[in-house]
Amino acid sequence: MTRRIVVIGDVVLDRDLLGRTERIAPDAPVPVLDVEQLRESPGGAGLTALLCAAADVDVVLVAPIGTDPAGARLKAQLQTRIDVLPLPHDGATRSKTRIRSSGQSLLRLDEGGPGTPIEPPLEQVRQALAAADVVLVSDYGAGTTSDPGLRALLTESAAAIPVIWDPHPRGAAPVAGTTLVTPNLAEARARTGRSGARARPPDVLALDLQELWGSRAVCVTAGSAGAYLAMSGSEALYVPAPLISTGDPCGAGDRFVASVAQALVRGSVLSEAVVTAVAQASTWVANGGAGAYRDRKSDRGPVVSAGPGPDRASPKDGESGALERFMAGVRARGGQVVATGGCFDILHVGHIACLEAARRAGDALIVLLNSDESVSRLKGAGRPVVPAAERARVLRALQSVDAVVIFDEDDPRAMLARLRPDVWAKGGDYGGTKLPEADLVRSWGGRVLLLPYVDGRSSTSILERSRIPTPRSL
Repeated sequence: MTRRIVVIGDVVLDRDLLGRTERIAPDAPVPVLDVEQLRESPGGAGLTALLCAAADVDVVLVAPIGTDPAGARLKAQLQTRIDVLPLPHDGATRSKTRIRSSGQSLLRLDEGGPGTPIEPPLEQVRQALAAADVVLVSDYGAGTTSDPGLRALLTESAAAIPVIWDPHPRGAAPVAGTTLVTPNLAEARARTGRSGARARPPDVLALDLQELWGSRAVCVTAGSAGAYLAMSGSEALYVPAPLISTGDPCGAGDRFVASVAQALVRGSVLSEAVVTAVAQASTWVANGGAGAYRDRKSDRGPVVSAGPGPDRASPKDGESGALERFMAGVRARGGQVVATGGCFDILHVGHIACLEAARRAGDALIVLLNSDESVSRLKGAGRPVVPAAERARVLRALQSVDAVVIFDEDDPRAMLARLRPDVWAKGGDYGGTKLPEADLVRSWGGRVLLLPYVDGRSSTSILERSRIPTPRSL
């Protein structure tokens, strides 16, 4: 079944002036570019709309487009893949020209604008929005999101269908009821209006903005660190980005919001959509960003590094006070200590994913491990399969784990109170459910993060699949 995404926002004409730089001008100490190629393509909301299009997804772009030759070229390129509802445009077509040599930008020239809509045809926009399954607002600061008539229509849409809002520092605030707002870290710090915003962690900023804007959720994207999703009635979800060795982040935000929109229109829940979007945005960066997309060469997978190196100093087994000294050393260097916990009876891919994500949330990871007696009380007779000492040894061998502490209680609160980590990261499907230890962690200024849940992976399910049926007696 074909679904429909309506993208509304500001477009620009992206221009790349490509050539070779092999000499310095005789009349000034500047490089000379011998031009070899001029390449033009839609940017801003135009790029976002193109990225939303797929075989099972139709896209309509609603945006101011100029009537000058540059606007005509821009519209013609868009209409090869999507439908366009052009709005009257104030001024010449906005364009960004990058002067590039050997893959590097030497200079960028911005022309045209302001690009603000003039008396938009609201009834046509209303009809377009009424036919949408998902609406994506791609704000590039030209004034589309500030138009009173368009804002009223977006408010109506937000009450009926998912609306994703990608904000801009010069743009208007999202309308009430928006499903998801996706500021980057710099935008989030600028938008909160609170003193000390620069020092606030991304997950806290996301919670602040979710309350400020009255949206269902806010996802703060933090570049190579990943994304932090705050939703009503739930702890913040941290989705780490895959580690990549090289790449170009240009257009990564457009790829992220387009991936969220595609996932939602195909039936994903919000947390699943964000996990998908982080992975696809990372692939986009690794594949060369918007430049590679314009070249139609972005078809290789991401270059993933091996993760944190093994050269960090971790506490030694059995050494009294080693853990406390290790934590103090991390904090003395300005780092943050993350703790996570569980039984980890049969180590599987879900465990590995959660441990790697937890390690990315700070600068050191301590695992709080249920003792054998604790596991037996929680899981029943026959558990654990692997004794605590062996489980701890396996965990310590992982690059993501700095230390393991075994505790005897049924929950980790007593150990948490002793260690007081800066972050308590918990893997699992806890959306909408408050963790019992959350208030304790926050009592000393700690933060609580949820980690992506790897569905269908558990020690119990592995043990059930591995049981050998007993043949019936004759």
